Amino acid sequence: MADVPSQWQREYKTAVSAGLSSLVSTFVGFPLDSVKTRMQTYKFNSFMDCVLTTKRTEGMTGFFRGIGAPMLSITIVRTLSFSIYTQCRSLYMTGFSKIMGPGYVVDPTGPVALTQEQKQHPGRNLALTLPVYALSGFTAGGFIALFSCPFEFTKLSTQIEMLMARTATASQPDSNPQSEDYRPKGTLQSFKDIIKTRGFLGLYSGFRYHFSRDALGTSIYFTVYESSKQIFRMYNPEAEQTGPVVIAISGALCGIFSWALLFPIDTMKSIVQRDILTRTPGAPLKKRSFNLFNPRMYRGLGVSVARTGLVNMTFFSVYEQLYNKL
Repeated sequence: MADVPSQWQREYKTAVSAGLSSLVSTFVGFPLDSVKTRMQTYKFNSFMDCVLTTKRTEGMTGFFRGIGAPMLSITIVRTLSFSIYTQCRSLYMTGFSKIMGPGYVVDPTGPVALTQEQKQHPGRNLALTLPVYALSGFTAGGFIALFSCPFEFTKLSTQIEMLMARTATASQPDSNPQSEDYRPKGTLQSFKDIIKTRGFLGLYSGFRYHFSRDALGTSIYFTVYESSKQIFRMYNPEAEQTGPVVIAISGALCGIFSWALLFPIDTMKSIVQRDILTRTPGAPLKKRSFNLFNPRMYRGLGVSVARTGLVNMTFFSVYEQLYNKL
């Protein structure tokens, strides 16, 4: 009989697998993330207009400007997020089992062992597990927002710094940027400048939007991924483990659903943070009212969905492979 892995071994595997997978998936998806941010915060005629303008004025390096912060932050964030999520899921499973009765939750961390009742009524068991996934994801996302907000704000500042420099005035944020010479500061210098001009708390500019997006988004993210895998396994109970195609599909679905539903909040966050960056420190922030039915709120949605589908398909495919091999 194979030895049951210890809690330390499980956590070690989770952290290493999540960290390495994040490096790969972040690099793969960053150019699309850069285009998404530019389209959210400035006016372009189309996706290709944004791509061609960036290529013409900044070169290929423009698509990777600001990648330093997310390569560091997303790797740490994903590692912490998966560790916190795993711990919370175990805690909530225990709590729900006491309320609903033992054995009702299928643990998706390893091979899914289904009871005869679960094989006969997979839908009921899935419905009962959804609160566990949702609450665990919300908790993980809320905690992680405290760490990730400074890096996210720095990333946005670095991604759009040349657009801000080429914009004629801060009072015309939607004007189409015109080409002019500007030497980008880079991630580290942007980080230092934010602290110098706005103080340490300036790194948490727009935090309420960031918290809402991360907590709700992570909740949807893990719920869709775990439930998708569980559905495939429940209707194919003879399979010894989840196949690579199922993992890839589940990864793509969780990213697409979470981003599509939370995209307006992400747009709000980007616009508010852009407004903060373009105003003089200490000056009153421009008051905005957001209309969820305004097409502007969904500018860049297509590229965002494509990016998150690609990133999460890559991430979970690499993650599951590493997790099973370690």
